[in-house]
Parts: sequence; C-alpha cells; structure tokens
Amino acid sequence: MSETSSPPSPTSRFLLNDEDGDGDTAPDLSFDGAEDMLRAWSRGIRPDPDLTVSEWADKHRWLSSRAAAEPGRYRTARTPYLREIMEALSPGHPAQRISFMKAAQVGATEAGNNWIGFVIHHAPGPMLAVLPTVEMAKRASRGRLDPLISDSPALRDRVSPARSRDAGNSMLSKEFPGGILVLTGANSATGLRSMPARYLFLDEIDAYPPSADEEGDPVTLAEARSTTFAHRRKVFLVSTPTIRGLSRIEQEFEASDQRRFFVPCPHCGTMQWLEFERLRWEKGKPETAAYACNACDQLIAEHHKTAMLEAGEWRATAFSADPHHVGYHLSALYSPIGWKSWEQIAREWLAAQGNDEMLRAARNTLLGETWVERGEAPEWQRLADRREAFDAQIPEGGLFLTAGADIQKDRIEVDIWAWGRGLQSWLVDHIVIPGGPDSPAAWAELRKILTRTWQHAHGAVMPIAKLAIDTGYEAAAVYAWARAQGFEQVVPVKGLEGFNRATPVSGPTFVDATVCGRRLRRGARLWSVATATFKIETYRFLRLERLSDEERAAGQPDPPGMIHLPDWADSEWLKQLVAEQLVTVRNKRGYARQEWQKLRERNEALDTRVYARAAAWIMGADRWDERMWRQLEDQAGVAPPVPDAGGTGINANPASADATDPPARQAGAPPTTPRRKRQTYTPRFMR
Repeated sequence: MSETSSPPSPTSRFLLNDEDGDGDTAPDLSFDGAEDMLRAWSRGIRPDPDLTVSEWADKHRWLSSRAAAEPGRYRTARTPYLREIMEALSPGHPAQRISFMKAAQVGATEAGNNWIGFVIHHAPGPMLAVLPTVEMAKRASRGRLDPLISDSPALRDRVSPARSRDAGNSMLSKEFPGGILVLTGANSATGLRSMPARYLFLDEIDAYPPSADEEGDPVTLAEARSTTFAHRRKVFLVSTPTIRGLSRIEQEFEASDQRRFFVPCPHCGTMQWLEFERLRWEKGKPETAAYACNACDQLIAEHHKTAMLEAGEWRATAFSADPHHVGYHLSALYSPIGWKSWEQIAREWLAAQGNDEMLRAARNTLLGETWVERGEAPEWQRLADRREAFDAQIPEGGLFLTAGADIQKDRIEVDIWAWGRGLQSWLVDHIVIPGGPDSPAAWAELRKILTRTWQHAHGAVMPIAKLAIDTGYEAAAVYAWARAQGFEQVVPVKGLEGFNRATPVSGPTFVDATVCGRRLRRGARLWSVATATFKIETYRFLRLERLSDEERAAGQPDPPGMIHLPDWADSEWLKQLVAEQLVTVRNKRGYARQEWQKLRERNEALDTRVYARAAAWIMGADRWDERMWRQLEDQAGVAPPVPDAGGTGINANPASADATDPPARQAGAPPTTPRRKRQTYTPRFMR
C-alpha cells in the first residue's frame, strides 16, 4: 500500500501504537476518510451535555418566520414562566404528569415543540403527539413541526424531510436515531393505539371528542400506550379550558398541586399571582388599565411586567394525591409586553359584555378559566353563609307543605318544603330512611311521614299536603305503595329530560301496578316532570340576594321565589343542592343542545327539591288567585279571616265558629275546587 503524502494525525498515531504490548500493531487507518471516521467515533463516545428542555431550546432552537411572530433564536427569558414547565418535562425531573391550563397565546405549544426537539436530539424514544383531529395534526406538522426541524441545525440532520423517499418519515411520522415521533388526532382510535410511547404530548385536550371512533376517552386510550414505561414516562397535557364540569384540563389541574405564578409588586415587594378582578381601569377608558396590588393596593403600570416576570416563581396552592403530578395555571395577564397587553384584555372584556358567547370566549382565552353556563347555582359556601335561624318549624310565610322522596338502593331520602306567596319556599325537614324499596320497614316509615305534622309560627300544625315520589328506581314497588296510600296525597313522578316541553308537569297517565303479586292494569297514576325546567327555576331562585337587616326592619318583603335555608342544613346537603350544572353540548354534526350534567355523584337534595316543586305545581300553586292565598293565610292565622257571601265555610267569621276548637288547628290544606259538571249535548234528532 502506498503511503499517504500527509503524516497521520496524533489520534491516528495513537491508534497505530502497540496497545496490547505483545508486539502486534492495530490496523493501519492512515487512509482517506480516517480523520472523519475517528472524529465521529470520538464524538459518539462523548457524553451528551446535561441540559434541561429550556436550556436546550436556548442553545439549539431557532424560530421560523413561518411559525412565529418573533423569528430568530428562541429565548426562554421572553416567557420566564415556561422555564419551570420545561424543566418538569426534562428527564432529570421526577414529574411524570404535567398539566397546563392556560389562556390562549402564552407560548404553551412552543414549550411542547421545544420538548419534541429535545427528545429528538438528547433523549430519543417513542413519542406520541395528539391533537383534536387528524386534520389539525397534519396542519401542525406542516406549520410547526417542519419549521422546527428545518430551522434548527441540531435536528436537521437527524430527521429526513417529509418529501424524501424514506418510508419512515411522512407528514404524521418522523423517525430519528433511537426513536420515532407519531402525530395523530384524538378522533382516530387507530392512531391512538398504534404504538407504545414513552412521551405523550396531548395538546388542546378540551377540544377532544368524547370518544375516539366510539372506542372510549381519547386521553385514556393515549395514556394506555405509556404504561410499559412506568416511572420513565412523561405525559404533557395542555389546553385552554372550556365549560366547568366538562373541561378535562380543569379536572387535571384540580387533581394536581395547582401551581400559580407569583410575581413581586414593584412597590411593596409582596409576592402574588395575578387575578383579573384586580385589573382596574377608569369607566369607559380601557387604555388606563393597571393592576392593583392585593397588599398595598397601589396601581402597577404594565411596564413593570418584564421585571415582575423575571423575578416570578411557581408556587403550589394545593396538595396532590399523586406526588408525580404537577399542574400549572396561567392567564393572559402574564403575556409578555408586545403580545397581549392589559389594555387589550380590558377592551376585549368590555366588548364581550351582554353576549354570552363572547363572554365565554373571553373567560376561556383571556383568563384561562372555565365558563359557567347560565343556570349554574351559587357555590355551596355562599349558600352556607345565607342560612337562617327559623323561629319555628314553619316560618310565618309558609302556608302549605309538599315533600319530595328519592328512592335509592339502600335508603329513601325525603325533603319537606313549605311554600308561600310568590312561590317563596323554606326547607322544613330532611329525613333519611334506611332501607331500600325491598324493605317493608322503610315503606312503613315513609307512611308515617304522611301522618306527621309540623308546627307553624302562629301555632297551627300542617301535614304534608302532597308528596311526590320518584319512580326511576324500582317503579313497581313505588306504584304499589302509592296506590295503597291513595293518589290524593301521594303522586308518583317520572323525570323527563329536555326543554321542549309545553308544560313542566303533564299527566296523569295510567300505568300498570302490581298489587299482592297480581298485575293490575291501569292501577297507578304517573305524572311526568320536566326536571330541567324546575332546575333552572331553582338555580335562578338561589341566585336571589337576601334582604339586609335594614331592609327587613323597614318591612321590605323578600323577592318572589326566594329560597330560605335553615341553619341546620349541613355542607353535604348544600353540595347536593348545587350538584349539577347546565352545559351546552354539540353532537357529531355540530348541533348544540343544553343538558344538565352532574358535578358530583350525589345530588339527592336537588332531586327532592324538584319533586317537591312538582307537587306544588300539581296542587295548582302556580295558578291560585288571591282568594286561595287568603284562605291559606286564614288557616295558619297569618291574616284576619275574610268572610264569604254566605257567612259560612272556611272564610267564615271565627266569632260564629264553635268555641271548642282544638288549640292546634289544622292548616295548609288548600280547598279543592269542585269540577264543573260537563253538560251533555243531545243532537236534535235524538231528542
């Protein structure tokens, strides 16, 4: 072999030395290309630098003008609040599940893209990125992922371009040394179960469909791909929230340690997280928007924001049951100068007033908070604050009683409500009967409640005028019991969903009943109740404000519909009363409809309230005239009696009544109006 004209390099000479000491020499590598080979070999055995995702982005990430408003080298200092989030995505951090509930356009997706670049370059492994639809995944690949790879030299050589003939690299699949990145949509069950994944990037999860090709929750399906990686996996869930109770990112955030970004006040130095309620501006002048410190209450101008963000830090505000789950929340108030200003936030908020759809978008995209649909009840703590101490079992305004009974597998829950003028209501009693519908003792206890009385503030006693009992569970047993008690006092009811009802209560319809093991056709009468209508009414009444002590002392009456809660109502009952919310859902074709959905499992207090309200409607309380209310007040002793034309009957002058009346007179029994006898028409030819 001819000698090369240039002498071998020091590294080559080292390799050509006798390393074993036995007189044998290594193969001669002094050929063309040996330098490149040795250089690659030495680079390969050199350990990678110990970088976090944010440090990698600052060193290797370049932003393209196609995908960023500020092209050039990526700088974490521009969005300091993302540094800790990207550190949590780094291999050295113990977190395995990272949730980020945020406003729009705060840089969350770019943090996820930095993570993708870091994985390709420094921590290769199988990675799955999921967007709401396959079409959005394709757009993200073209608009964000391709510029990320092509504009960052550290990634360009590791991933072949999508136009190459390499079958392993396409629009939705990117292979790189040691791993693969697959992009898919949450609407594709096939894409979600395509491969095991150590890394999961789930973007905009609140926009995911409820089910992927009818095979289940997309988030659950995606997470099943990472189970084999145990403690080495990382799951990054990102989204702008949507509707309270339906928002998946809100559920994730509430299950985490709920970290908030605390920044110092430039005036007093107090650390605080920015709340929209403390953004102040002069009326009609959003350009004067400034933030009021929650400690010194001095106004903070927006030019202080850059220094505040640099000195900010994330602090946990809750305890997470999973120590490996960290959660972050961020509103648009933290947007860096040049992105979304406080003035713009104020303008958009003012423009949204009066329009529910615009308000919903503003709350989601500006505040990073869930939207509460109309019909949502006040928080249970607020209801607890407005509880009252009744001066009797039935306060003065209560004129008759109805009850709602909810049948459960192991118990029967009954709530008794008093009703007065303007449909004001008072919770009089809450009774839980142990034993389900298969327990004769439970039915016997419920029968006793029908004979009980409660004392009015004026001394009269009132029985339950009508009890509405739910037939949703063990309907046959309910029908048999109701038939035995008589349908005058007991009304079986069935709840109906939807709002397109001509009347909130319809019926009765005749249904079959089972008596002593024998089927009795048309043996029971069933009333149908549009529960959605009465739930909306209940929550509207709950939002009414109580009168102040001064207004009450001045004799001002409570507003119609006011719901009065006793001081003995505990927190569990109050939570059950506000256990549902009205949400707007869309079907696959995009048509919107409203429905009530649970916020918690137990909601018996709300159900029994609806049934008791339906009983009042069946009695006719919504249609009574002044004369009927005066009769009820006369029975209870609230108002002086009104003599009728003949001087007899319920409204007769008490002076003419028997002097031996019982001390506790019966009240709360609305007189029934006799049905008008229908006249029979006989055709002329039959006369």
